[in-house]
Amino acid sequence: MLTVGPIVLILVLLVAILVHRITLHSVEKRLDNYQKDLLSKHYDEVQNIYQKMRGWRHDYHNHIQTMKAHLVLNQMDELQNYLDMLDNDLETVDTVMKTGNVKLDAILNSKLSLIANENIKVNAKAQVPSVLSVSEVDLCIIIGNMLDNALESCRALQGKELPFIRIYIGVFKKQLYLSITNSAPDKLKRMGTGRYLTTKGNGHGFGLKRIDGLIKKYDGYINRQNEPGVFATEIMLPL
Repeated sequence: MLTVGPIVLILVLLVAILVHRITLHSVEKRLDNYQKDLLSKHYDEVQNIYQKMRGWRHDYHNHIQTMKAHLVLNQMDELQNYLDMLDNDLETVDTVMKTGNVKLDAILNSKLSLIANENIKVNAKAQVPSVLSVSEVDLCIIIGNMLDNALESCRALQGKELPFIRIYIGVFKKQLYLSITNSAPDKLKRMGTGRYLTTKGNGHGFGLKRIDGLIKKYDGYINRQNEPGVFATEIMLPL
């Protein structure tokens, strides 16, 4: 016969295995939701870029027809004025970020393209050194998640005054400095020192955790501050 000691040990092991399986299933489900959310965001970004490209193609066709009409009618002054107008419009449309890093340009422009359709005021300035000690992929993950959080925060203010997002990326005190300030609800729930709950529901805290993990990986610095109506994140990474 088994004594009480071994029976208790077996029960403890069974409970531990059961808890492990339940926890693993929960984590897998949250990861799956997070990955689906990422795919949805990337799809929206690509779709937005395609829509803009189709719009430019349509406008290009109309511009060609207008210029041809001026030529046929020998209206050279009108044609010159039209070309000047197009030149000014192109300067206005050319909001493409050029940071000095191709991968960072890609993530910034895709996010800014999406934000531009949300009636959010954006002020962005970014310039990075040609050589970085931080992995370009990791840097894009950090900035991508920061902008996703800023966008979600602004979306939560529907019906209120025009929200804003301010982006600054540069070199400060021989460190790579990242700063994003955005409109936010007056009150945000904290998860501890410097940690806040996102507005995206259950299973979507991986973005914040991913940022924190990468900052720790490079022995960097992160500071999150929340004041009524404003949320700010500052990050410093070694060059």
